[in-house]
Amino acid sequence: MNIEAHRWLMKAVGAPFERVAFDAMPGPGEVAVAVAGCGVCHTDLGYYYDGVRTKHALPLALGHEVSGRVVACGAGAEAWAGKAVIVPAVLPCGECDLCRRGLSTICAQQEMPGNDIQGGFASHIVVPARGLCGVDEARLAAAGLTLAQVSIVADALTTPYQAVRRAGVPDGPQAPSGRCPPGGREPAWERPGAGSGSLAIVVGVGGVGGYCVQVARAFGARVVAIDVDDAKLAAVAAHGAALTLNSRTLDAKALKAAVLEFAKQNGLRSTEWFIFECSGSAAGQLSAYSLLVHGATLSVVGFTMDKVELRLSNLMAFDARALGNWGCPPEAYPAALDLVLDGKVQIAPFVETHPLADINRVFDAVHRHEIKKRAVLVPA
Repeated sequence: MNIEAHRWLMKAVGAPFERVAFDAMPGPGEVAVAVAGCGVCHTDLGYYYDGVRTKHALPLALGHEVSGRVVACGAGAEAWAGKAVIVPAVLPCGECDLCRRGLSTICAQQEMPGNDIQGGFASHIVVPARGLCGVDEARLAAAGLTLAQVSIVADALTTPYQAVRRAGVPDGPQAPSGRCPPGGREPAWERPGAGSGSLAIVVGVGGVGGYCVQVARAFGARVVAIDVDDAKLAAVAAHGAALTLNSRTLDAKALKAAVLEFAKQNGLRSTEWFIFECSGSAAGQLSAYSLLVHGATLSVVGFTMDKVELRLSNLMAFDARALGNWGCPPEAYPAALDLVLDGKVQIAPFVETHPLADINRVFDAVHRHEIKKRAVLVPA
């Protein structure tokens, strides 16, 4: 049986996406997913406008925030037939030494839709069945959400979820408790002394950063949000941020002083802050680094090609640590999705859908910052 499908291909940097037909039949261990929605991520803009190289040669369909329904199964994947799913943004092989030791985020054979393989700006996507996250449609309906909307769980939510989890923010539904056994979950991280009174700071609260605010709050931290956009700060103030600061009006010294004063007034520690850099900008990275205190954890979540000049000895002097964050292990997706379906993290106020056929207009509008929410492209 042939599955008539189409995808919108990027053929060159900045060139218009072109619709191309293809046969979406899965091979052994694969499934074909009829796409419900695919989110437009900052990473997609980097490929399309900035010339960040994809691992798969062009032409390539971008898009790695995918949700949909399984409409065909290859041999060995039949159990997924008909199910609503979220496709992980990074699919590890699940079999190598790294995966067996719980280090799947650095699996050398991992595949990322829209980078290593054809992505989700399409009517259908063919992906390995391993790691798919099933979606309980009854709970989805009860939460007032559509399958298209939860596509953004695949990156915009799970990436900060993983960052918060790995950093060791306490008391949350998946707070770390130690290194897992081979074949288990991503290794957890612990900071001695973590507990009540934890302060999280999120730099850059549009997109991923907005969800980072909500996740950190769900894990039990008081959250300070920093951005250059008052509208974004107002949005997160209504969804988990206890303090908002505009870095356009405060220099690095004043930012740190404001956070210290907030901590003092609220009985929070002046040490061991959890700092999440989500802006994906050089200025944001410098701001985040300037906020280091003794015992701090700096998590780099956003991506930029820009370079910054730092004094790394600050990490030594503050006995602090810095963590990179690449995606999220598929096995952690259900717990992240639970935060949404249980109402602890809100996504509807931050998402808007657009027809997939409008991909060229939508990319331009997102690039020009005319679309303020997470744009999700929906096939007709």
